[in-house]
Amino acid sequence: MKRILVAEDEDAIRGLLVFNLKRAGYDVIEASDGAIAIDLYDACNGDIDVAVLDVMMPNTDGLTACSELRKRSNSIGIIMLTAKAQELDKITGLMMGADDYITKPFSPTELVARVDAVYRRVAISRTDALKSSDEIALGEFKLNLRQRMLSKNGRNIELTQVEFQLVEYFFTHPGEALSRTDILTKVWGPEYFGEEKIVDVNIRRLRMKVETDPSSPEHLLTIWGVGYKWQE
Repeated sequence: MKRILVAEDEDAIRGLLVFNLKRAGYDVIEASDGAIAIDLYDACNGDIDVAVLDVMMPNTDGLTACSELRKRSNSIGIIMLTAKAQELDKITGLMMGADDYITKPFSPTELVARVDAVYRRVAISRTDALKSSDEIALGEFKLNLRQRMLSKNGRNIELTQVEFQLVEYFFTHPGEALSRTDILTKVWGPEYFGEEKIVDVNIRRLRMKVETDPSSPEHLLTIWGVGYKWQE
C-alpha cells in the first residue's frame, strides 16, 4: 500500500489533497498541523512513504515538521506546499531535507504527478537496496549501492534518497560535466515540470555533507554555463 501523510491546516485544501490522492491509489493519513503529523508518523512506526507538508501551519509549522521527519528517516519522500510569495521558504525547505515543493494554487493533475514522482524514487530506492550488492569507489569516497550509503575515509555520510541518486549519477559519470537538465531528468524524472533551481539547492545541500569546505568545493564542482561534475 502506498501510504502518504498530508499535513494542512486549511480544511478545504486538505480535503482537496486527500480526495485526489485517494483517487490516485494512496492510503492517506491526515493532520491539521505539523505536531500532529510528527505524532502520526511515530504512531505508524515510520511506515509512511511520502509526506506532504504545508509550510504555514499553527503550533508546529511545515518547515519544523520537515526537519523532524528527516531526522527520523532519510528515505521518506517530503513535499512542501508553499505560496507564491514564500520563495525563501521553498529554499529553506529543500535545505532542511525536502525533496520537492508545490506552489499554491495547484491543479490536481500537478499534485498527483509530483507525488507520484517522489513515490517512485522511494520505491526504486527500496528495490535497489534489495537487489544490488555493488560498490563504487572514487578516491576517499565509497558508495555502497545495496546499503545506499556513502562513506568518506571510512566515515558514513547519511543521504536522503534524492542525495543518494545525485551521488550515484555523478559516481557513474566521474569527470563528466552534467547539465542541470540532465540531472533533473535523471533524478527527478522526465515528467518533472518544476524549476531547475531545485538542482542547485540540492547540490548546495550535498556539498555541505561531502566537502571539507563547502564554499570552496574540491569534488562537486560547478561548470559555469553547463551544470556540475564530480572531480576525484
